[in-house]
Amino acid sequence: MLSQLRAAATLLGILTILLGILYPAAMTAIAGVAMPEQAHGSLVTRDGRPVGSSLIGQAFTQPEYLQGRPSAAGSGYDASASSGTNLGPTSARLAERLKTDGAAMTSATGASRLPADAITTSGSGLDPDVSPAYADLQVARIAGARGVEADIVRRVIAANSASRTLVVLGEPRVNVLAVNLALDAAAPMPSAPAAGTPTASVATPAN
Repeated sequence: MLSQLRAAATLLGILTILLGILYPAAMTAIAGVAMPEQAHGSLVTRDGRPVGSSLIGQAFTQPEYLQGRPSAAGSGYDASASSGTNLGPTSARLAERLKTDGAAMTSATGASRLPADAITTSGSGLDPDVSPAYADLQVARIAGARGVEADIVRRVIAANSASRTLVVLGEPRVNVLAVNLALDAAAPMPSAPAAGTPTASVATPAN
């Protein structure tokens, strides 16, 4: 019995060192060399300071910024509470929210048809991208708030757009944070700060 316990304890110790310490450390080191940007969280910097991640959305509510899709993560874009609404397609509560938010969006933009991501939340609540259609829907508002031609805003959006990965995976998308940083560079607001991140304020989503 004692020999069996000793063998089991030895095996546990060896596997703990190999799989619990050495293997994770080796993978972390390899990733840091092979893919340093991704290994460090795909951070986005401005003036040498991290202002966010290209993979995690932030809530922008100011009219001069491109705004992301609604978020049900905590109070909105809360990375510690990533989640969706858990409301199914037969939910009366969801239908009422979509009807109310859709009417408000239609009134604000004059659009007869709305992109789905304009009023629906993502599964994670942290989606960093919007569809090109939703981005285009916001061009007039952003241009008006910044006092620039709409074509300037469209060029910034186009420069920060991506097509399907490997032609077939995913959907065309526009990174919200990248666009907002580029907008501050191309068409700064008169009172915009010289450095740091675009002011992101959390808006409580109506779920």
